[in-house]
Amino acid sequence: MTDRLKALADAGVSIWLDDLSRERIESGNLAELVKDSHVTGVTTNPTIFAAAIADGERYDAQVKDLVAAGKDVDAVIFDLTTDDVRNACDVLAPVAEATADDGRVSIEVEPDLANDTERTIASAQALWQAVDRPNALIKIPATKEGLPAITAAIAQGISVNVTLIFSTERYREVMDAYLSGLEQARDAGLDLSKIRSVASFFVSRVDTEVDKRLDEIGTDEALALKGKAAVANARVAYGAFEEVMASDRWRVLAEAGANPQRPLWASTGVKNPEYPDTMYVTDLVVSGTVNTMPEKTLEAFADHGEVLGDMVTGRGAEAQELLDQVSAAGVDFADVMDVLETEGVDKFKASWHELVDTVQGQMDKAAQ
Repeated sequence: MTDRLKALADAGVSIWLDDLSRERIESGNLAELVKDSHVTGVTTNPTIFAAAIADGERYDAQVKDLVAAGKDVDAVIFDLTTDDVRNACDVLAPVAEATADDGRVSIEVEPDLANDTERTIASAQALWQAVDRPNALIKIPATKEGLPAITAAIAQGISVNVTLIFSTERYREVMDAYLSGLEQARDAGLDLSKIRSVASFFVSRVDTEVDKRLDEIGTDEALALKGKAAVANARVAYGAFEEVMASDRWRVLAEAGANPQRPLWASTGVKNPEYPDTMYVTDLVVSGTVNTMPEKTLEAFADHGEVLGDMVTGRGAEAQELLDQVSAAGVDFADVMDVLETEGVDKFKASWHELVDTVQGQMDKAAQ
């Protein structure tokens, strides 16, 4: 069952699981996925934690103790989630020690702070200190207000997973924020080799929004473009990454020990059942990237996924032509990117409120 995942890993793609629970950690399931399914990292979000806390009994005793200690809901969430991420980091520590970039576990700053630079920085610092593991990554959204927070966190030696990237233009700003943070860290005398970062470029949501607009246009030319924009958008973004990696600015930092900010393909679960359920994995294979998958996608790829070689390098111009065709068909692609970022932040916040409601319910039950 794992041969297809091994082929993916052998192609240079790091396989990260987009899920975490105390059940996975304590039952040994996470360790099994690392051993048998080539999983080398974990990403989390508030919705994932909400599901884990609602469905499992492994949190009950800790919730009861925290309620007895007088902790409020935000403090309880902080303790529950940082404990899980710390323990997951320990499971993945051997991977982190054996590889240059993997073995990482991500945890998000509080989403309600997505448009507040200073409080995002404070949240990142608090999470980094609480998890207290070198293989943790703090997720910071790529909003306008998030960009300076990314720079500040990197400058302090905090490893960062930049999330909610949709457009190549914003991705370029993210890479600039990362390099600026590295330059500040270098000037402060920090060891750049210890700082890690990934840039999470969202994929499937692009097709969802573009396809909806192509359907509304309804011409043969428009309908023929369905299901193609997301991969093209990611390939164009990868071209921007290659440009930065070839720059003198990066060369100087690399010589000082800096690590590349690896592209991470996020939102790779296929939302349209008419499309192949592994397309956002197969079509985005390129060495040195991360693909973070929900378990359903991981299992689908293990069952019938294909590795057809590098599907990204050198395809930027062709991908841009396709995006130009989407625009020519009548889709305002810049507006698509704006809508996706706004919706992304809204979903980010809604996910947090779902977690707050779930944990408050568990706290109320524990107090009875």
